Amino acid sequence: MSELITAELVDLDLSAETKDAAARSLAERMAASGRVTDLEGFLADVAAREAQMPTGLDGGIGIPHCRSTHVTEPTLAFGRSASGIDFGAPDGPADLIFLIAAPAGGDADHLSILSTLARHLMDGEFTGALRSATEPGRAASLIRGDAPEAAEAGAAEATGADATGADQAGAGEAAEEPTTAAAEATPPGTAEPATPPAAEPAAPEPAAQPAAPFRIVAITSCPTGIAHTYMAAESLEKAGTAAGVEVFVETQGSAGFKRLDPQLVADADGVIFAHDVEVRDKERFAGKPIVDVGVKAGINRPAELIAEVRQKAARGEVSAPARPTAPMDKGAGATDSYATRLRKWLMTGVSYMVPFVAAGGLLIALAFAIGGYTINKAPSVADHFVWTEATSWAALLFQIGGVAFGFLVPVLAGFIAYGMADRPGLVPGFVGGAIALTINAGFLGGLIAGLIAGAVVMAIQRVTIPPVLRGIMPVVVIPLISSVIVGFLMFLVVGKPIAALQKGLTDWLSGLSGANAIILGAILGLMMCFDLGGPLNKVAYAFAVGGLANPNEGSLKVMAAVMAAGMVPPLAMALATTVRGRLFTKAERENGKAAWVLGASFITEGAIPFAAADPLRVIPSAMAGGAVTGALSMAFGCTLRAPHGGIFVVPLIGQPLLYLLAIAIGTCVSAALVILLKGLRGASAGSPAETPASDASGVTVAA
Repeated sequence: MSELITAELVDLDLSAETKDAAARSLAERMAASGRVTDLEGFLADVAAREAQMPTGLDGGIGIPHCRSTHVTEPTLAFGRSASGIDFGAPDGPADLIFLIAAPAGGDADHLSILSTLARHLMDGEFTGALRSATEPGRAASLIRGDAPEAAEAGAAEATGADATGADQAGAGEAAEEPTTAAAEATPPGTAEPATPPAAEPAAPEPAAQPAAPFRIVAITSCPTGIAHTYMAAESLEKAGTAAGVEVFVETQGSAGFKRLDPQLVADADGVIFAHDVEVRDKERFAGKPIVDVGVKAGINRPAELIAEVRQKAARGEVSAPARPTAPMDKGAGATDSYATRLRKWLMTGVSYMVPFVAAGGLLIALAFAIGGYTINKAPSVADHFVWTEATSWAALLFQIGGVAFGFLVPVLAGFIAYGMADRPGLVPGFVGGAIALTINAGFLGGLIAGLIAGAVVMAIQRVTIPPVLRGIMPVVVIPLISSVIVGFLMFLVVGKPIAALQKGLTDWLSGLSGANAIILGAILGLMMCFDLGGPLNKVAYAFAVGGLANPNEGSLKVMAAVMAAGMVPPLAMALATTVRGRLFTKAERENGKAAWVLGASFITEGAIPFAAADPLRVIPSAMAGGAVTGALSMAFGCTLRAPHGGIFVVPLIGQPLLYLLAIAIGTCVSAALVILLKGLRGASAGSPAETPASDASGVTVAA
């Protein structure tokens, strides 16, 4: 494991005047040592983290930090500024600057070192030693903590010889007192000392039990989980010791997440949440006095927080008992609209469904490639399998893929319900999804079944239940009642109309030709490119994938149009950054290089950095190109049996050359439009690569 910091990563005369310049100066040292592979990309990640919350701390400390894919190993660079640099701390500029860089998948050993450093920053002796260090090697050694002798020597110098003499004198006096008393009370030659009468008043002392100290459990966390998380923990623990309060902290950071002992939580008198990200397993602390603040409050005013939670406990103020919270509702704002929550619920189901789509669809496509389009008529491999025949292997792949595809609708329904009502929603959701398959209600039936199941469970959870029954509610009562209600509604009420609608859509797709098919292709292309991997994109994609379960000419054309349109936005942005790079920031040009691969792989999300930076120009351009590609794919009669894969499944595409032509035309349309729109903006407001607003946008994208 490489050293976290070396002398080459220390600048004791940091001349930068702004936090951006300071970060760049220190990052250049990291890049020179080979620990940062892309300086601009890394600085964009640092700035994105800084935009979330200033990293300046009281006491003249700045800790810009981030997790980045451009970092090869956890690294720390240190700079000392004579004039001070503003990092947004309440007490003014910082003279000690720590740039902390952690890789996206940083290992626990290195991250634990970073967390230890964060705790040391709360120690005045440690920061004082750094301010007085005269050599970079000495500063690096102090930060690594591998110079205990030097630290002890410094502490001895600070305290002075007088303090040592006083300690020795005090120890001598303490030793002399019992010796003198024993000599007076015990005659020479006596084996056991006589018990002095004065000892009798001390007898009650062992019986006097001290009052149990006030006990607090705390959670600290920050967006990156590297510095503020552990500094807040150290600050709270020190303040607790000063106040005579027991404080036990659970740091939900990058170096690990170890839950507090349940008994410790149960015995706690109060709780402090100092966090900037959602507290994990928050329901553990329900029913106790809670102070809920940002992580910086835990660093800057821990004594106030401790006093506040003690006051709440004295007044008997406690939080409400825990109620089940749906996974997609955790962290949701109180002002979130129903439409926003509905979108999150649907996205939960789709996100869990997609792996089944990828696995099952690619297996089926591979089976067709090996065994031909008649492989779906092969007998069960459980009854007939010849090891030396390619068709048997193709049949095996097809039948495994078919089984995986059979889970699409139940998984969609089950996890929509899970997103709404947590684990109690899984059973009725899966049951409703399976019924949707049974009655041929398909994808639409699964979607409706999931929403019904989640709503039913949420309604049951609102009913007041006697305490004696609460233990069996989630495992017996809720699954039983909700499954009956969902089954009744799906079989006898809403299932048949949905099945009829699904059949109508399937028949319409089968008969698509001419202008109707072209219009549908354009609509699907617009949907795929509107939110670049968001809910509308996923609806179009799920609609196409649902047709692969029972493929026909129409459904295969839909799948082809959807994948072609989804490839256009990242490819168009990559082309635009290549043709007119000056219209884009350096970070966007770097993202453009990756967008070639992402677009070719049918990962529409590759265009999100560009859309986030300039949505009014990028999204309409992407939609125009996607609509053209979808329409052309339909017009050319292209078909696709694989649900994913981009250009890597071209052998499985009907009319492959025309398919690639449709993608190329749509890519050129989108790229031309975005260049035109950005050029018009640049003519009126200057080059976006040079404007602060563009830089800020680039920073946001990097986050």
